[in-house]
Amino acid sequence: MMRAPQVVSTSSTTGTNGLPSKVTIYEVGARDGLQNEKAVVPVEAKAGFIHRLLAAGLPIVEATSFVHPKWVPQLADAAELMTLLGDEGRQLPVLVPNERGLDRALDLGLEHIAIFGSATETFAQKNLNRGLDEQFAMFEPTVERARAAGMDVRAYVSMCFGDPWEGDVAIDQVVGVGKRLFDLGASQLSLGDTIGVGTAGHVKALLNAFNEAGLANDVLAVHFHDTYGQALANAYAALEHGITTFDASAGGLGGCPYAESATGNLATEDLVWMLHGLGIETGVDLEALVTTSVWMADLLGRPSPSRVVTALAP
Repeated sequence: MMRAPQVVSTSSTTGTNGLPSKVTIYEVGARDGLQNEKAVVPVEAKAGFIHRLLAAGLPIVEATSFVHPKWVPQLADAAELMTLLGDEGRQLPVLVPNERGLDRALDLGLEHIAIFGSATETFAQKNLNRGLDEQFAMFEPTVERARAAGMDVRAYVSMCFGDPWEGDVAIDQVVGVGKRLFDLGASQLSLGDTIGVGTAGHVKALLNAFNEAGLANDVLAVHFHDTYGQALANAYAALEHGITTFDASAGGLGGCPYAESATGNLATEDLVWMLHGLGIETGVDLEALVTTSVWMADLLGRPSPSRVVTALAP
């Protein structure tokens, strides 16, 4: 039986070097990665990708999104994919934008959903067609119904470090939005550097601010993009702070279809290489993961941007 998403507390996992001895990698390649590809990957290949990622030891694989096909045509086969995955798929998290998306997830008997909010007004309008404050009115009944149905809910907050239209985003604004999203009933809050402009000092300042606002490390996750080559440095800064859940995408796939400056996610292989070098347990078979990313890169017709995949690929 596949393991359900869970948060690893730092209270019992601190190693001798002061860093966590174990972390959880929340794999987003199948959803956040493939949603930004120009080519539409066949549903059978998506299912194969997910099976390979799970077989490589990744404990959590976010499978897809129940967004309207008009907005993200690459994920128009979400229901077909989850049906194809069968019983295993019921334990995989999926992104739902609203109550209509939740209805689709409930119809399939899924157990874990995620909502995706914005820390800025402009991106909320572009991504959700809602204002910054209006997004909470949309998410509240979605989360309430999901929790009533026994579902686990994760909340993403995007544009935490900068917005391509608004520029710098104030830390207190990010914390206010993030805490409101979390307080709707989420079990975890993932902080996204959607356009990859964050730096290590900014990461630590934001995490400190969330801690001061009452959100402990064990309910926080980080989601970095590598636009400026800072994703690994930012991950290490979060690790030093005590964060133990890291979003990453196999092969460095992905970005955001509503933010053109958002390039690839932090590559799972690059993150695993760093963590294993620090003696931190991930449960991931790096060789199997690299093989999987090479397979997907061949399917997409382009090389993986991951440095570790490039170095280790046969």
